[in-house]
Amino acid sequence: MKAHNFNAGPCVLPKPVIESAIEAIKNFDNTGIGVLEISHRSPGWERIMEETEALWRELLQIPDNYRVIFLGGGASTQFYTIAANLLGKKAAYLQTGVWAKKAIKEAKLYGEVEIVASSEEKNYTYIPKGYNVPLDADYLHITTNNTIYGTEIKEDFDCPIMLVADMSSDIMSRPIDVAKYGLIYGGAQKNVGPAGVTFVIIREDILGKVDRTLPTMVDYRTHIKESSMFNTPPVFPIFVMHETLKWIKELGGLKEMNRINSEKAELLYSEIDRNPMFTGTAEKADRSIMNICFVMSESYKEKEADFMAFAKSRGMIGIKGHRSVGGFRASLYNACPLESVQALVDCMRTFEQENI
Repeated sequence: MKAHNFNAGPCVLPKPVIESAIEAIKNFDNTGIGVLEISHRSPGWERIMEETEALWRELLQIPDNYRVIFLGGGASTQFYTIAANLLGKKAAYLQTGVWAKKAIKEAKLYGEVEIVASSEEKNYTYIPKGYNVPLDADYLHITTNNTIYGTEIKEDFDCPIMLVADMSSDIMSRPIDVAKYGLIYGGAQKNVGPAGVTFVIIREDILGKVDRTLPTMVDYRTHIKESSMFNTPPVFPIFVMHETLKWIKELGGLKEMNRINSEKAELLYSEIDRNPMFTGTAEKADRSIMNICFVMSESYKEKEADFMAFAKSRGMIGIKGHRSVGGFRASLYNACPLESVQALVDCMRTFEQENI
């Protein structure tokens, strides 16, 4: 039986990337030494670092006045690193889920935080709109995709102050206008690699504006100056990221990636809306194409455990919803194949036929 991986993270990886990673573990760059053992100061590894940054720049069309760095610690480490580097007196935050709320908590260690809007009162089932952005804030922080609740900000909007975005779970799923942001960051483990490396895309002129003394590792300028190798970088996750970005490029880039992702999401959302046994949880206008959240309809609540067991018996892995939402969640990240989405849809249809 084929397994269909819908886990919210770490993500599905493309099969060619997995094969390349296996080979690199055994013999990296024809050195006779595996990538897990290679010196990060070797010419072969320095080439991988340069190529990885070049792929980011090419795929996202990153302007020359932005730097790309690769760090450890996950996006959660960036919650306080961003505030340490950028928050002078006040920052504005849009609260659209648990991760945004955690980012707010960390930012408060460095200064005043104004929550411009929140959808918490409806369990984050929508993206707030029509809020006012305080012009005296140093930046506005947004989380573009909310993995737990299945909502997404799908466009790069104009902001009157510097815009900072956590794009952990939708980066490289669509083209973005990097120039509309001062800083973009995220963990790699949803769309661009395995857990263990964090990407930061940052406009250089926004740094050095705060008065506080920064610890060396917290200061973005440290990592920019040393090309992400001030200390030993997470070598293997970066290598897998390198191979994943090559795969995206070979597939046709981000426009093609977005077309594929939209097709997958439409297929599953159409079945959720058609099938009387299931109900989507996010407001339709704000539905994520990365994380599709749904529950049993009120009339069939007692069938939830039965469907979970039914789906598992047919190879559906990782569809249990987060405890904050319940029900089910299918994460359709870049490498999740259309055939897996179709298999889940077929599973839902068969369950309907056998239970209604």
